[in-house]
Amino acid sequence: MTYSLNVALRFTQLVVGLFLYGIAIAMMVRAGVGVGPWEVLTQGIAAHTGLEFGVVTNITGAVVLLLWIPLRQKPGIGTVLNVLGIGTSADVGLALIPVQSTPAFQVLLFAGGLALLAVATGLYVGAHFGPGPRDGLMLGITRRWGVKTCIARTSIEVTVVFVGWLLGGDVGLGTLAFALLIGPMVGVTLPLLSARVVPRPGRAKVAAAAQQGAEASAPALLITADPAPAGKEVLS
Repeated sequence: MTYSLNVALRFTQLVVGLFLYGIAIAMMVRAGVGVGPWEVLTQGIAAHTGLEFGVVTNITGAVVLLLWIPLRQKPGIGTVLNVLGIGTSADVGLALIPVQSTPAFQVLLFAGGLALLAVATGLYVGAHFGPGPRDGLMLGITRRWGVKTCIARTSIEVTVVFVGWLLGGDVGLGTLAFALLIGPMVGVTLPLLSARVVPRPGRAKVAAAAQQGAEASAPALLITADPAPAGKEVLS
């Protein structure tokens, strides 16, 4: 596969993944049994500002992205499209999916949204164009201050849920299910959907030349190395 074709296919995977991610969020919102931590915050902010859910999602992503600066995180094109696209597709889903009030349909819609979110995450993260702003914040804290990933993620999401709940966001059994299940589910979808990255032709040639140079210099180093004096130990 050529480099250009590989980039085109991965970019398509990225866009499809981000679109489906927004639709999955809309499904869980319309289920009405609780949503993920960041969506709780989004609902709370939307309730107090009158802004559309998707607009608040995009604004929140942009604000979180600014927090990357002191953490020295570098965004990729996937990060930028995440900020711009997920809220937009969420609003499309909210316009198309009706609110559910029957418990059985609520559970089914939430379960379908959660499963779709896991697939969408595997698609957009597996495209290898950079993490989303929220995941990047967690990774930045982990790398910058040596905090364990699980502690960083839990601390961020508990804070986000608490603030969102105070603002009137929807916290319910779905929120708990999301917290417990999304990690293991993405652990399944990400390896399955992770795309192979073809390096740039120039970089591939440089890497090959460096490897050949290392292999060629190895025998010379062995020949010119001073042998240990006879009868004496070599200290390591």
